[in-house]
Amino acid sequence: MKKKILITGAAGFIGSHLSDLFLEKGFLVYGVDNFITGNINNIKHLANERNFEFIEHDISKPLVIKDNIKYILHFASPASPIDYLKLPIQTLKVGALGTYNCLGIALAHKARLLIASTSEVYGDPLVHPQKEDYWGNVNPIGPRGVYDEAKRYAEAITMAYHRYHKVDTRIVRIFNTYGERMRLNDGRVVPNFIYQALKNKPITVFGKGTQTRSFCYVSDLTNGVYKLLMSKIDTPVNIGNPAEMSILDFAKKIKNITKSKSKIVFKPLPVDDPKVRQPDISKAKKYLKWKPVVSLDEGLQKTIEWFKLHV
Repeated sequence: MKKKILITGAAGFIGSHLSDLFLEKGFLVYGVDNFITGNINNIKHLANERNFEFIEHDISKPLVIKDNIKYILHFASPASPIDYLKLPIQTLKVGALGTYNCLGIALAHKARLLIASTSEVYGDPLVHPQKEDYWGNVNPIGPRGVYDEAKRYAEAITMAYHRYHKVDTRIVRIFNTYGERMRLNDGRVVPNFIYQALKNKPITVFGKGTQTRSFCYVSDLTNGVYKLLMSKIDTPVNIGNPAEMSILDFAKKIKNITKSKSKIVFKPLPVDDPKVRQPDISKAKKYLKWKPVVSLDEGLQKTIEWFKLHV
């Protein structure tokens, strides 16, 4: 009997890579997505995969699974500022009701649930780098609050079910992840810069570009998620690449790799945009024996080659 896993957001960027990973590891995968930001093309290669069953469904609404599920990965959510500013209610609902429904399935099936949280729970951090015991600096009523607070609530209800109902839970806090299958119009810095560079359009840097980010290639992220799911760690764990760089330096790197003729232009900094972002991954290193292995140059080369086929 194959172990069965339910993955929400399975047609999304990270969800589709997770579907691939668990299929490679011999699981029977139930993929759930409503295509609000996911893309059918991300899972088209799984159409004839007998161990992959797709369910088109909004996980913010109850879902009954008759088969015996062993694991659940809750990765459904708009995840870029463009998405959650356009879809604020849906973002809040999938973080709250979607997580609640996944917890209900986990409770009914005695399954282990891992939820995708985010570095955004740290807000515009006053602590650098960010460790899991930092409570964050979040504006709950700002435009980004719909995503930040949806994820913070998801963590809170997950821990409540863990403590009260003894549900077996895991929480991963994901830092900027990039790779193949990101949407061209995603709005996040990696696809934005690559698309603009390949089209020789102006590369738009917000503020002065001094804000920093840390970029983790998708295969490193999915391997970290797998290790966390199979571990005994039931408190939040940062998964990301601690190699930090400024957005301006990142724009110059993309321009250099793509040999683009684009000019770098500057636009006003969005409200509540974090000034710094760097994970402290000591916990992942110690308890999961995990660290990123794909260099930024290697990961970007793969990502750019994929983008060249799709722009």
